[in-house]
Amino acid sequence: MWIDPPAMISAPDATDPALGVDEAHARHRSTFLGFEAVEANSLDAITVPRGYASAVFCRWGDPLFPNSPAWAGDASDSAAAQALQFGDNHDGMHFFPLSPGDSSRGLLVMNHEYLNPEFFYTAAVQSGASPWALEDVRKGQHAHGVTVAEIRLVDQQWQVVTDSPFNRRLHVNSPMNLTGPARGHRLMQTTADPAGIESLGTLNNCGNGFTIWGTYLTCEENFNGYFGTTSGSDQRNASQKRYGLSATTSGYRWEEHDDRFDYLKEPNESNRMGWIVEIDPFDPLSVPKKRTALGRIKHENAAQTLTKDLRVAVY
Repeated sequence: MWIDPPAMISAPDATDPALGVDEAHARHRSTFLGFEAVEANSLDAITVPRGYASAVFCRWGDPLFPNSPAWAGDASDSAAAQALQFGDNHDGMHFFPLSPGDSSRGLLVMNHEYLNPEFFYTAAVQSGASPWALEDVRKGQHAHGVTVAEIRLVDQQWQVVTDSPFNRRLHVNSPMNLTGPARGHRLMQTTADPAGIESLGTLNNCGNGFTIWGTYLTCEENFNGYFGTTSGSDQRNASQKRYGLSATTSGYRWEEHDDRFDYLKEPNESNRMGWIVEIDPFDPLSVPKKRTALGRIKHENAAQTLTKDLRVAVY
């Protein structure tokens, strides 16, 4: 957050013999970017340049809606609670102003890429003293995906507007539509969707992008780590091996209680992941669209631009 911009320092004279090349270059870059460089350190703290400040205002478990339960902080939160709270491990994000030219109020859309079991589940669950259950699977699934939150700047502090009609959580069990050349393909057909035109949820949302028409692009990266089998033996096909699905059990263990993630029971389910997903943050009733024309890889992010002849290109 920019709070007190320091006076700009005039650019150094490259011919000044008192300045070494490295120092002159560093001072020029500092002046060009408008802030002083931060010295390297090993402190367990956020370090910002002089004239800047940092503040935390939307953490994992923070409320997103008026009925969101308070975060317990001891890993006892339920799956239902997690679906009403900010997800875990924020990654790509983008700010969409609600009014042109006004950056004090808008929609913050952010990815939730993965979770850390050691913080997420109780010691009893982690040790096996409490049996692994569907509730634990659902809680993990609800921690993934994307959050859309209205935020506003009040007295130089950002706040989440929990009663905003724009707020929503998209996770592994949220309805999505398939678009593009893969829509309806036999490899997209599952028990839940024999037509192969839908995709349930999004996961491992890493980097992101945004479009010139005001929508958000979230990128499904390492989807392979969520699929395994309870059969006890490696029965992956060539495609599943190439993409790197777990041979037997996965690290997340979702396949133990959710057949979608057992590649023997639902061999095409993993094909519905690994896409770029377009989300309209301004329409909370809109269904996200997986844009299969942009390819299926372990996407890191997506940058959009216009070519000289006004075609849209995505990198």
